[in-house]
Amino acid sequence: MSNHLETFAAAKYIKQIGRGKEGARSLTRDEAQELYGAMLDQRVSELELGGILLAMRIKGESIDEIDGFLAAAKQRMTLLQKPISAKYAPVIIPTYNGARKRPNLTPLLAFLLAREGVPVLLHGVRTDPGRTASAEIWQALGCSLATSVAQANQQLAQDLVSFLPLDVLMPGMHALLEKRRILGLRSSTHTLVKVMQVFDCAALRLTSYTHPEYQVLLHDYYSQRLSGAQGAALLMRGTEGETVASTGRAQQISLYRADGTTVLQEQQASLEQEHPDLPSAIDAPTTALWIADVIRGERPVPVNIAQQVAYCKQVAASLL
Repeated sequence: MSNHLETFAAAKYIKQIGRGKEGARSLTRDEAQELYGAMLDQRVSELELGGILLAMRIKGESIDEIDGFLAAAKQRMTLLQKPISAKYAPVIIPTYNGARKRPNLTPLLAFLLAREGVPVLLHGVRTDPGRTASAEIWQALGCSLATSVAQANQQLAQDLVSFLPLDVLMPGMHALLEKRRILGLRSSTHTLVKVMQVFDCAALRLTSYTHPEYQVLLHDYYSQRLSGAQGAALLMRGTEGETVASTGRAQQISLYRADGTTVLQEQQASLEQEHPDLPSAIDAPTTALWIADVIRGERPVPVNIAQQVAYCKQVAASLL
């Protein structure tokens, strides 16, 4: 814990959120902003922090709490900039799940968008035990991870694509994510990193969920709190939690804007055809070699991912 900042007394908030699923009371937006800010600044004791993370896991986040948490994060974040010459609004791809059973094709989505002239920022973790993280595939492709927000802006300006690790973008949020390795449970920060807007201009956020209750939560959040200045968001069921379209049965993709919600793509009722040519394994080197072949045109782009690129391109163009 930082010793130059005054310790934050969190007990009054733990009393509100820690009375179980039925007895707990959600924080106001201002309370959530104050509490999460103290957590990001490492001003909360380890004992209290564990209590907060567990209490929120049991209670679940409210819209006001998400709003307050994100406001605290934004206060401490250096926002990125759209490349001046770009003809599309930036696309933000959070990548925090990786692959356990199916190849992780999130980097492919990013490169295909950049090839179309769309600036793309990926942010996520460098590694995830037992999974193949996008950052590992990124590096296996010979691409470097950005070491600062300034370098990410340079990469976006030059190549229209950059991967900014969370520990560089928001060290405080990364530290909170790492608590999962101790507690064994996800926390509110796992939701926040998937929805945060990291640009100083309108951008398109790609968002995924794995459990139905989070579809409801994210639908409510975007429907109630998304402003035109923030841009737009696409929401879909994740492919092993990632925001890249499945190579099998297509997911529903919903578009959220300040003026309403539109279903761009309905979920396929059944699997019509799995993509016939996929990586033979899910490790980073094998996946990277396969992605490189696709980028060079030596293998076909999976149909559902090509359609996702088209949706993203259309929405990103409309945000300028």
